[in-house]
Amino acid sequence: FSRTKGRLWTKGEESGHFLNVVSIEEDCDHDTLLIKVHPVGPTCHKGTDTCFGTSNDFGVEFFRYLQDFISRRHEEMPEGSYTTSLFMSGVNRMAQKVGEEAVETVIEATNGTDDRLIYEASDLIYHLIVLLTSKGHRIEELAEELIKRHK
Repeated sequence: FSRTKGRLWTKGEESGHFLNVVSIEEDCDHDTLLIKVHPVGPTCHKGTDTCFGTSNDFGVEFFRYLQDFISRRHEEMPEGSYTTSLFMSGVNRMAQKVGEEAVETVIEATNGTDDRLIYEASDLIYHLIVLLTSKGHRIEELAEELIKRHK
């Protein structure tokens, strides 16, 4: 409820800066909710990422966001999307792209620049997530496997 508007309203109905709910969790006392969202634009009316003076820098959590984005592309298959074109090309082409990006990453690691190494390694991770998604897997499964190996 907005006191200033005097009515119920949806966050983002005027600005287009919506909050897409990812999950809602209840704490152990059942008196607090943790609502995780993917923001579309700034969340504060002052134009900042948050209303708490912090930013929405994802860090390594961006991989989960990217996985969710690619999964949505796989479900919706919007026209004109590069990701959609990869899914439509089939698993052999997707696997080939992972191989190509791996080779480009190796070339940059051995004979290139650090900036190009990061660029190509990012392409490799993106294409790997697309391939995993096409086979019904998620990048979190790689984390689980690595955690098992680390123990």
